[in-house]
Amino acid sequence: MTINQERDRVAALEQYVLPQLDVLLRVALALTRNHADAEDLVQDTMLRAYRSIDRFDGRYPRAWLLTILRHAHINRNRRQRPALLADQDAAHRQLAATSDGSDDPESLVVDRKFDGAVAEAFYALPESSRRVVELVDINGLGYQEAATVLSIPIGTVMSRLHRARARMRKQLFDDGFTRKGRR
Repeated sequence: MTINQERDRVAALEQYVLPQLDVLLRVALALTRNHADAEDLVQDTMLRAYRSIDRFDGRYPRAWLLTILRHAHINRNRRQRPALLADQDAAHRQLAATSDGSDDPESLVVDRKFDGAVAEAFYALPESSRRVVELVDINGLGYQEAATVLSIPIGTVMSRLHRARARMRKQLFDDGFTRKGRR
């Protein structure tokens, strides 16, 4: 590879890949649920993108990178043993413990109960629905981006998200919470 080709690769990387790093890390965290693994996955994605930047046409860099990330994640999972299920009780405790300390004791208890109820409703969703909610509602990806990450049609993303939100809303209502999250 010549020096000019190397410069072109670096320029393309700076133009198309670097602006997407935050999105890549958020999606990687959603996929791996571990910060160190997410950073490794993003690094692997960056390396793959660098190697193939010459073949990239410059259109839709985010979709291109998310596809690379998804394939890298799939390949990593094939090589590793499946991870044990995440400790859901720890997630509930973490959600219940978050507070800025500015609330009065009554609202703090109610907010903790609401956070715990939201977490329970979220974890009660089927895995496929949980992934869509996590990507769209928590990580802020668009429908098309989530569809690319999950390798499903955009309509499937939209329907899963609609059903998941409705199911969570019903669960919260059944638990006695109103629209504002208060009992």
